[in-house]
Amino acid sequence: MYRTGDLARWNADGTLEYLGRNDDQVKIRGVRIELGEIESQLGQLPGIEEALVLAREDEPGQPRLVGYFTEHADAPTTTVEQLRTALLARLPGYMVPGALVRLESWPLTANGKVDRRALPVPDRDALSTGEYQAPQGDLENALAQIWSELLQVERVGRHDRFFDLGGHSLLAMRMVSQVRQRLSLELALGDLFADSSLIAVAHCLTAAARSQLPAIDVQPRTGPVPLSSAQQRIWFMAQMEDANSAYNISLGLKLSGPLDSRALTRALERIVARHDSLRSQFSQEDDKAWVQAASATVVPDIGWQDLRGQDAGALQAVTKEEAAQPFDMHRDLPIRGRLLCLAEDRHVLLLTVHHIVADGWSLGVLTRELTALYQAFSQGQDDPLPALTLQYDDYAVWQRNWLDAERLSHQGDYWQQALAGAPVLLTLPTDGPRPAHQDYTGASVTLELDPRLSSDLRTFCHEQSVTPFMLFMGA
Repeated sequence: MYRTGDLARWNADGTLEYLGRNDDQVKIRGVRIELGEIESQLGQLPGIEEALVLAREDEPGQPRLVGYFTEHADAPTTTVEQLRTALLARLPGYMVPGALVRLESWPLTANGKVDRRALPVPDRDALSTGEYQAPQGDLENALAQIWSELLQVERVGRHDRFFDLGGHSLLAMRMVSQVRQRLSLELALGDLFADSSLIAVAHCLTAAARSQLPAIDVQPRTGPVPLSSAQQRIWFMAQMEDANSAYNISLGLKLSGPLDSRALTRALERIVARHDSLRSQFSQEDDKAWVQAASATVVPDIGWQDLRGQDAGALQAVTKEEAAQPFDMHRDLPIRGRLLCLAEDRHVLLLTVHHIVADGWSLGVLTRELTALYQAFSQGQDDPLPALTLQYDDYAVWQRNWLDAERLSHQGDYWQQALAGAPVLLTLPTDGPRPAHQDYTGASVTLELDPRLSSDLRTFCHEQSVTPFMLFMGA
């Protein structure tokens, strides 16, 4: 007996109805997709002999749809662009593969089935949205290089579209960040959604260059610096709420196998030494708040707790307790940890970071760097991470200098006019009256929208140049 991966159900008359393959249903960026439906539509296109669609994850954490097909020997050659256009007329956009690969024949296993592992990684031709035209000028070439690295494609043409090459909202944010860091230019996400072709994005950047932002300079580490505007807001709220834990960000990392405690301790100390913001110490004089990084030799607070022999409830209780413990922002480092021992070869590392120095994006950076350091140190290697040229304090000083009185006044006037008449409190429907004092008790509730509705919403967002978040908040 073995699991074949076939999906079936018993009918009332006792017969078995075949429904397809268990691995034919995938989830791409939160949307559940039936690969068989895409294969059926691709296979019905003129000239197509056989078709197969997979969800490939050539880049970890970035699955994408890839279609493979063979053509009838006597059929005229069809371009990838023609196939994509035909599929868009039959399927919602999120179901159209980002890459279509033409095969002369199928790689087969010894049993005569398609060897899915032997199917080739899509090349540039499979991603093409038309005849390739090389980027022109320094700006287009620099932008194409950024896209190539983020989207894992060999070359990018000036008429290629970011989202057709496999881009999505998270990659779009990373691309905007790369443009800011490497080109010192600001790209609005709305401009990218309006037209994501390379030539159009380059045109937007050309216009942005006329109001180019000043470069961020390294600041001398001789004393405290002012908080950034985002930090100032969190600092103000944290003082009013009397050091509650509403701004704690918690992360749990499972460690399997024998633990090298010395390497882990060294990796955590190196992370804190590497990022000045994780050594931030805050103070206030009169009505101004300041921040200064503690010495790079400071040791983070990492506790240890033995949970061997205890049930999952104990782990959950400790996790909640750790996440609810507030920081003393005047004395504590804004990061702490607790290592939980579940067994000799099973541990959980709980990390808690204050939101004033980190956000959800930062946790991904923290996890990747901590993993790289732990692996290197446990193997007797040196720190593998490149040195940082800028720290968050450099950005905070830059922002304060750039947002001078004139710019702040202009921005303030704009938003006062734009938000005129807006409610003071967000009037969302609740299941009971709001308490007089906000307690920050909440949870996440996941809802799954119908695939067709999801497609219509994405199309509407694209047409209106808004994000799904903006749409749902305004609905």
